[in-house]
Formats: sequence, C-alpha cells, structure tokens
Amino acid sequence: MPRQLAFDLPANVRLEAQDFFVSSANEMPYALLQTPSTWPDHKLALIGPAGSGKTHLARVFAEQTGATILNARNITADTPMPTGPLVVEDGDALPTDSEEWLFHAHNALRRDAHALLLTGKTPPSRWGITLPDLASRLSAATRITIENPDDALLTAVLLKHFADRQLAPTPDAVAYLIKHLPRAFDAVRNIVETLDREALAQSKPLSRPFVRTVLDTMHLDEG
Repeated sequence: MPRQLAFDLPANVRLEAQDFFVSSANEMPYALLQTPSTWPDHKLALIGPAGSGKTHLARVFAEQTGATILNARNITADTPMPTGPLVVEDGDALPTDSEEWLFHAHNALRRDAHALLLTGKTPPSRWGITLPDLASRLSAATRITIENPDDALLTAVLLKHFADRQLAPTPDAVAYLIKHLPRAFDAVRNIVETLDREALAQSKPLSRPFVRTVLDTMHLDEG
C-alpha cells in the first residue's frame, strides 16, 4: 500500500490540573507547588528533563496563584515588571541581556513576598548567569527535581500523549510499549510522535504488531 503524506500537526496539549498525574516520581514537586507560602525566600527551582511535566506543573501553579508566566527566551528589558507571582520557564535559556531584568524582578518579588517559580533542565547554578548578584540569588533557590518516571507515571504520560493527539492504541499495544519504552520522558514523547506519523503515513491502526515494527526501526525494543 502506498504511503500517505503525513503532516506534523501540533498536538492539542491539555495542561489543566485535572490532567496531571501524580506518582512517586513527581509527588514532591507537585506537593511543593501547592504550598508556595512554605518556599524559603519565596522562590523555587523546578528541574527536570524535557517532557517531564514542568510546563504542566507551571500552568497548574499559575492557575492556582494567578501567576504571570514568561518564557526566559522572550524576556527583554522592556518586559513589564511582575505585580504578583511569577513563573519563568526555561530559565537555562535566559539571554544574557535579560539578566538585569530578572535581577530586578527577583528583588521586587522578594520585597513584596510574591512567589517566583523557575523551571529548567538543569539547576540555576549551571545556567551560565553572568551577572554575579543574579547568579547567587538564583542558585540559592530551593531546588526540586522531577525524577525519571516509574511505571505508573510512564503509563500516565504515555496515555496523555496519545490523548493529546486523539490516538487510540489497542490495550496490548500500550502494554507492549510500557514494557519496552526507555524510562525517559522525552523518549515517550518522541515515540508517540513517531507512531502518530507512521500510522497516518501507512494507514495502520496502533496495534501491537505495528507498534513493535515501529519500535524495531527506532532500535528501542529491548526485548
């Protein structure tokens, strides 16, 4: 059967609180984000690999606190100063010429006792901040890490990626994936993207044989 054209359409990602699954791998970060009043110095650094749920948790936090969400890449000298809680996502991508803005924002938040949530793949001490005063302040933030997923969280993340893309794998296909997937968030996301693309291109359902064939071509099947 000829392959169909497959377009990489964005998934309809759901980031509401009810869509977040709590397991032993992320229960501590989830609990801390529910109680920002307990954060030392009103700031917290949420660290985790790509696809681990940092953005989802940040959205839940913002929904509960009314926080402004900024991506570090988009911060400029003209960005308005926050007047309430602030989330800075992808802090490890903060441009050098935006460091002074974040320094002043940090001090304003601290003065007014508003929460500052930072997210990144690595701790703030490894962000390469060149402004010494900012580097020391961010490095002093309490740090919490999202661990690699256990089986329960891996299953939930996998099913969420399928749901976001409106895909319906068979139960035995899901069981096969859980058994053979690498225990890494970004791997789960990449595999679901590949399965979506290949299923459309080949006009195949997401059955166990199809999933196994795709994983074999990706050299991910450990069995």
